[in-house]
Amino acid sequence: MKAKVFLLLTVFTCLIGNLSFAGEKSNTNVAPRSSIEITYPNKGTVWNIPQSVEILWETANIADTKSIRFFLTRDDMVVQELGSFKNTGSYTNIELAKNIGEGDKYQVVGIELFPDDKFQIAKFATPYFSIKKREAPTVERMDFAGRKISYTKELQFKNKEITVNIWDHGTQDNDIVSIYLNGLSVVTKHLLTYNKKSFTVHLDPGKKNDLFLYAHNLGKFPPNTVSIEITDGSTSENIILNSDLKSCEAVLISVAE
Repeated sequence: MKAKVFLLLTVFTCLIGNLSFAGEKSNTNVAPRSSIEITYPNKGTVWNIPQSVEILWETANIADTKSIRFFLTRDDMVVQELGSFKNTGSYTNIELAKNIGEGDKYQVVGIELFPDDKFQIAKFATPYFSIKKREAPTVERMDFAGRKISYTKELQFKNKEITVNIWDHGTQDNDIVSIYLNGLSVVTKHLLTYNKKSFTVHLDPGKKNDLFLYAHNLGKFPPNTVSIEITDGSTSENIILNSDLKSCEAVLISVAE
């Protein structure tokens, strides 16, 4: 009887030893567990549109040469893929999609790409944060050099670089004009003819830009009337502005989100 018990204990000990050895051997082949933590955006963050945004994160057991893919979600639905970036801990100048709406239920989700352990992929979702649209400030210029400013139209272009062509509208009668953008002269004391004068300007995308006509004389047939063509390379607008020695007509121009 004692011999049988001793034999059973010996077999059991051998089995336990073999299991321990097998377990230790397999553990040496398992990659350390990877993890991601997005530190920005966080709770209380407000992203404004239009603006470029950044993401900050920390990782464990993910090589710097690896990449992480980030998504913007709202109510657990992906609304934009923000991009796949090398594991450097930060990425800036990310442009939000123009159709992103305002809301308080946004999250950024990060997912490890090509993990060493395909059965364990590091991922992280931030707390909810907000996205709001930043309204372009309206120009409140009521007068310039003692002349009343009257806004006749509001235009919008996709690109901030625009080309403007001006020429005399109607009868060529020796009109002399200046063109101002945001209060700065871009054409000074130009004699209008039927030949187009072309110039390129850059809009401020963060506000509504005002472009107005300033008359230096009345010509033979007042007021001064100018034909203006504005293009950003993809769309064009044609307008007519009138000005005299007491008032200036103007337009507001903004860059589309």
